[in-house]
Amino acid sequence: MSAIAETPTSLQKIRISDDHRRFVPAGSNKSFVPWGFNYLGEFGKLVEDSWDADWPRLERDFREMRKLGANVVRVHLQFGTYMKGPDEFDRTQLDRLRRMLDLGRECGLYLDLTGLCCYRLADIPAWYDKLDETDRWEIQARWWKEIARTCSGHPAVFCYDLMNEPVVGGPAKPGEPRWVGGELGGFYFVQRLSEDARGRTNVQIAAAWSSKMTEAIRQEDPQTLITVGVIPWAQIWPNAKPVFYSPEAGKHFDFVSIHVYPGKGEVDRALAALMVYEVGKPLVVEETFPLNCTLDEMNQFVEGGRDRVDGWVSHYFGSTIDEHRRGAGPKGSTPDAVADFLEYWRDKGKEIVGVDR
Repeated sequence: MSAIAETPTSLQKIRISDDHRRFVPAGSNKSFVPWGFNYLGEFGKLVEDSWDADWPRLERDFREMRKLGANVVRVHLQFGTYMKGPDEFDRTQLDRLRRMLDLGRECGLYLDLTGLCCYRLADIPAWYDKLDETDRWEIQARWWKEIARTCSGHPAVFCYDLMNEPVVGGPAKPGEPRWVGGELGGFYFVQRLSEDARGRTNVQIAAAWSSKMTEAIRQEDPQTLITVGVIPWAQIWPNAKPVFYSPEAGKHFDFVSIHVYPGKGEVDRALAALMVYEVGKPLVVEETFPLNCTLDEMNQFVEGGRDRVDGWVSHYFGSTIDEHRRGAGPKGSTPDAVADFLEYWRDKGKEIVGVDR
């Protein structure tokens, strides 16, 4: 019998411990350490591109991530997938989202549902791109309310992440898309919340937007944890203060999520950035990978952060270790770089997950 076949199909809802320092299953005080992968789908594609026609691939990838030790998978919900127009949601795709939650439960995987994604320019609805800030926030809140209604009560939902790497904004530079940036491999991973501050501070904008989104979710789902995954600017500018995790904005979130990619020879800088986000709530490194550092430095970062970090999420690219050794993308610094990392992450997870601190 495989490890997946032995995985319990019942999951308990995850909550914050009474002392606000850890994750614990409902009805328990035993620590739960989120450990797993960001999952977009097959490398270079998005899972929602193919799940209508190739659901078995999704099943295979979920089971493979579980075999690699994951208990959490972060999936990136594209805004346009779930909307047929400004006033109409796509019920078929919402049903498919619910089916993905069922798959997570069957595999023993919790899902970090990251929303409002506009990663591919061609998939951003034209009507949405034309909205001003006020109307854009309104439709974003409506979107989250519908997603929360769909997912409410499902034990496989670990959290709602309001948006991947939002920035307060300012107008786009000439030639840039209006609302998105951070292009990497044809995908746009950063999204602006505003074009004009109109006399507001960055913190005031972040707090107002966070309040509106979380209120919309809480109308439908009072239980599931809420967070927002941000770039820790303190890794670049050591004196930079949190915006979304300032007291004004951070009060809307149950835990802190940051995205940290250690630079070569800069592990200490990455570890110092973690300290800035110690705000009295559990801290999750929601994205990390040896993109610009060695595997040994990656391990130094994980080891150095163990006393501060309550969960770790790296990347799975839709291929197994063996497939990567046979040449599956992405290509790393060496032919076996990604395969070596997945082996490291699998083994590191055995060491870290389940330790009751």
